[in-house]
Amino acid sequence: MAAPMDCLESLEGDGDAGRRASGVEVALPSNPTAPAPLCPHGPTLLFVKVNQGKEETRKFYACSACRDRKDCNFFQWEDEKLSEARLAAREIHNQRCQPPLSRAQCIERYLSFIQLPLAQRKFCQSCQQLLLPADWREHGTHQLSADISVAQLGRPSQLLYPLENKKTHAQYLFADRSCQFLAGLLATLGFSRVLCVGAPRLHEQIRLTAPGERSGMRSLLLDIDFRYSQFYLEGSFCRYNMFNHHFFDGKAALEVCKEFLQEEEGKGVIMVTDPPFGGLVEPLAITFKKLIAMWKEGQSQDDSHKELPIFWIFPYFFESRICQFFPSFCMLDYQVDYDNHALYKHGKTGRKQSPVRIFTNIPPNKIILPSEEGYRFCSLCQRYVSRENQHCMHCNSCTSKDGRKWRHCFLCKKCVKPSWIHCNTCNRCALPDHSCSGPKDGCFICGALDHKRRNCPNIGTSWRANKAVRKQKQRKHDKKEGTRGQSMNHASAPRRRKRREGAINILTPKCPVT
Repeated sequence: MAAPMDCLESLEGDGDAGRRASGVEVALPSNPTAPAPLCPHGPTLLFVKVNQGKEETRKFYACSACRDRKDCNFFQWEDEKLSEARLAAREIHNQRCQPPLSRAQCIERYLSFIQLPLAQRKFCQSCQQLLLPADWREHGTHQLSADISVAQLGRPSQLLYPLENKKTHAQYLFADRSCQFLAGLLATLGFSRVLCVGAPRLHEQIRLTAPGERSGMRSLLLDIDFRYSQFYLEGSFCRYNMFNHHFFDGKAALEVCKEFLQEEEGKGVIMVTDPPFGGLVEPLAITFKKLIAMWKEGQSQDDSHKELPIFWIFPYFFESRICQFFPSFCMLDYQVDYDNHALYKHGKTGRKQSPVRIFTNIPPNKIILPSEEGYRFCSLCQRYVSRENQHCMHCNSCTSKDGRKWRHCFLCKKCVKPSWIHCNTCNRCALPDHSCSGPKDGCFICGALDHKRRNCPNIGTSWRANKAVRKQKQRKHDKKEGTRGQSMNHASAPRRRKRREGAINILTPKCPVT
């Protein structure tokens, strides 16, 4: 899954700074034991609005999965009390937003569909639905695909339209190159089960590969897209929201996931996740820790110190944020690319290279990257690195993150991007056309490095100054709009008079000439 490039450009170098600048952060509830209100996508998350000079004290609940209120308009203040009528109306709305078919109905239809002769297997492109003969008349005017083979049923991501809404699903799918590499790597590392969280293409690749070739690997897909329900039985797919650890089909789906993770006392399983890049790292980390805790429940006491192996696929500039929640993680140099994304392609150079990497808690010296793509083993770092990633003797590391050759700045005492230069005003390296006016680290208000915005002693003064500037701008805007409106009214008055007189002449019947 991916995010728009303009979003990634704003986030690059600052990790979650782009999300902070957006004015919304995840907040802790005042009463942790109280359940969060529900939207159609499960339990909501608690957020707080943050301005540069002021942090709102009132928190609110919003959808965990959708970042655009056009997709899910749920909103509720944390301290808001709702009437019984509103709660009942919300429950009805949540039910109406669910898929028309239950999980059991989807499985029953799938079993009936695969029994049909090839000539009767049809798929409605308009409704994105497998059709039984009883459905043909209802979908007669729709765009249909006929003769759906077993091979096509095994590749539902190629039948379904990708949900490319960048603020909701961001459903960008692994390219065959990345899919085959990941499946081969997992088999080489000796894993027998793969929990695919938001990675449908990898799930398909594992299921379609011959059992003898991949040591009989099995896969379970957790994904929020309900359309996959019609292609898999209960042991292969669970509809799941990775931002709030919500199983849409309740306890039955939860038990499927738990049994999959705890099978053979949790041995031989790995989690591979490909979240939407526009999502917040914190709720994802909380969810993944819950999956880890579920896996640990099946561990023996002798293995309690072990960690669940994880591949988290995310942009490289989130490295510090991810390692904040998972200190044992390291980033691999392998570039992950996507089929239906014009920018995230392997083989491009410079800034056009895919920024997507693999974060893992598996020792990097055990992961062999393909030499035919230019990856090589650095004996000093004891890991595989990209062709341009040169070892820096001063940093004692292969420092490049984006696939380009970085250079060492002796003033900053670290390696930086080749396009950056050292700024004496900022006392750090940055782009040549950067602005030196605003602080980049520490406090956004006073620039001090020992505290953040919310703890700044000047927060009140800054907010009052910003409020005065906003009021002054608003007065100028209102005055300008008022003058413009008056001039337009005066100029258009003669035209309105002429149109009115013309309409009267047309509507007034004329007497015949005698």
